[in-house]
This record gives sequence, structure tokens and C-alpha cells, in this order.
Amino acid sequence: MRLNGNFSRLKNSYLFTEVGRRTAAYSSAHPERRIIRLSVGDVTLPLVPAVIHAMRQAVDELSRAETFRGYAPEHGYDFLLDAVRSDYVRKGISLFRDEIFVSDGAKSDCGNLSALFSADSTVLLPDPVYPAYLDVNLMAGRKVLYSRGTEENGFLPAPERGVHADIIYLCSPNNPTGAAYSKEQLGEWVDYAIGQGAVILFDAAYESFVRDEGVARSIYEVEGARTCAIEICSFSKTAGFTGVRCGYTVIPRELEREGVSLNRMWARRQSATYNGTSYVSQRGAEAALSEEGRRQISLSAERYRANAAAIMRCLGGLGVPYTGGRNSPYIWMKCPHGLDSWTFFGELLEQANVVGTPGVGFGEGGEGYFRLSSFGTEADTLEACERLSAYYNGKVR
Repeated sequence: MRLNGNFSRLKNSYLFTEVGRRTAAYSSAHPERRIIRLSVGDVTLPLVPAVIHAMRQAVDELSRAETFRGYAPEHGYDFLLDAVRSDYVRKGISLFRDEIFVSDGAKSDCGNLSALFSADSTVLLPDPVYPAYLDVNLMAGRKVLYSRGTEENGFLPAPERGVHADIIYLCSPNNPTGAAYSKEQLGEWVDYAIGQGAVILFDAAYESFVRDEGVARSIYEVEGARTCAIEICSFSKTAGFTGVRCGYTVIPRELEREGVSLNRMWARRQSATYNGTSYVSQRGAEAALSEEGRRQISLSAERYRANAAAIMRCLGGLGVPYTGGRNSPYIWMKCPHGLDSWTFFGELLEQANVVGTPGVGFGEGGEGYFRLSSFGTEADTLEACERLSAYYNGKVR
């Protein structure tokens, strides 16, 4: 028996685990201080009434023999597949029911989809990037290349024609930078993928935060994307399902490589390894996509947008360079005084009792930057802004 030696390529601790460890150590040493956490992208508002009502009804159904349900279909229940299709119609996109696969969240699919590709595939990741994309491919032993996001390109890297890749990860609006691609910019990536024979794994977990005209909410807004792209979506941030767990992935019928349908490959993989997403979660997701559910959820989203706006006003008033916030729940700020991101993390924790996420944890391109989340409560966000201002003005030093 031999272990997978590729695990040695991973950092000893996952980014958010390390953030949690350092925060807990400081809190234990200073129990009298109230720490405000704007680091992990977890929601704070409760599920909306339409979702709660649907989930309670689903639980009641499971309590009666005549309406009890066991294993869910691997693809998902038809009622949710049709609700997702209708949601795409609102975006001007048509899908077939069998192109949608319901899951327990975007993070799982971002990792599990790598099973479709050989271990000798070359992966192209943006840098900075959500660390789960990197870790799953390091564990698989794949070669990883990077496309660097910088202040100069607005943290929206474009494809480099001389670079070959088989698998391309894109996230827009981006985690961690909050930058979002336009339809035209995504078109460059689609053309590149088609020319390379590559497959794009497009993480659209934050698409509901897009509000600017011209910013793409789905890669399928781009002509040709159905032949080269898989789209991964989530109800976690859209509907507050971080603890409920439900998402979905779209794999078009046209997407083939080596004469094989990736849609059928994924269907076969799911039937072998996945027993379906909970009926209660799927009924809640269906309600989230209903007219009333979307209306109620939009009110919650406005609360998070207001938090983002408050952070943006604060940083803008301090003259701190940043991206994100407008089409994303994340604000990507430059560390002050040339500090590296972990040093800034420590200073902000100790001097302002505010926790964010060090940019270097998202890749080498993130060094010198810092991510703040707008998913905190309104009161905590406003107080964090006051503490940030005090830190920058030297009042807490």
C-alpha cells in the first residue's frame, strides 16, 4: 500500500483554517476584546420566509408514509431542475433539463469535476485565486500554471496565446478580488479555450451580486461557450445556504472531448458516487428561485451590498486602493505601508481587533493585498469601518 504523495505538495494548513487558528489564539489571550470577523465569506442573515416555509413543508412530507422520499435522483428533482432552467431563461439562456446537475454546493463540484480529466492535464489558474482550485489539482498530481491578476489589468487576467492549458478555472465575480469579467472579456477566454481544445470550469457562485450592465452573469452569454465550458453555481451566498448546502453544475450536451460527452461522463460519475442532495434542501432552493423567494432574497442582498458600500466609502476616504465591492461581496484592498499580508493581518487583529483574509493565502499574486467580506452584520461592518479608520489615522497604535 502506498499513499498519495501529491499531498506533500499542499501547504500544511488550509488558508481559512490558519486564519481561524490565529484568531482563536488571539481571542483566548485577550478574552476582554470583541473581535469583528470580516474574513470567511459566511452569511449572517437568516433564511428568507419563502425558503423556510418550503423547507418546513418538505419536512412535514417526510413525516408521512404516503409522501416520504428516500434517495434523491442523482441529477436532482425535476421541480428544481425546472426552476433553474427558468432562472437561466431570465438571463436569456436556454438549457435542457439533463444539462443541470444538483449538488451539495459549488465547492464540492469545483473539486469533484477534476475526476473528468487525466492526471497529466495542464491546469491554468488565475492568481490570486480561491485556494480550493489549486489544492484539488495538486492532490491529483497535475501541472499548474498561473495567469496573473494585477492592479494594471484590474485583477482580470486575459489569456496568453503562447501558453497551453487543458483545464482553465475562472471565477467571476472573482473570489478573492471582487473583479468581474465583461461578456467581451469572457469571449477572449472562450476563443482561447476553443483554440486550445481546453475546458473552462467557470465558478459563478457570486453572479447574483452583479449589478453593472455589461458584466457577465453566466459564461453561456458568450457564443461558443457551450462547446468548451462547465458552469458551477451555488445557493450559498445567493440564498444564504452555507449551512443548508445546495448548488448545481451545468454541463452542455455539446461539450465533447476525444469524441466523448462530458455530460454523460459526469452523469455516470454522479450515479456511481453521489446519492443526491437532500429533498428538504432542494425544496428550499426551488423556493429561493420563485418570484416571492427572489423578491425576499433581493432584500437580504441589499443589506450585504450596503455593507460593501460602507467598506468602499471607508477605504476611499482613507485613500486606500481597492477593487471589488460593487459587483461582489468582497473588497480587495492594498496593505498599507508596504506590509506583507500576514503582517497586516496581525496588526489589524491586534490593534483594531478586526479579522480579514491575507491575500497571499490566495496565491503569490495576492501578497501585499487583503480581502474583506461584506457578509457581516450591519452593526459589525460599520464598527469595523470605524476601527479601520482609527488604525489608519494612528489612533490605535
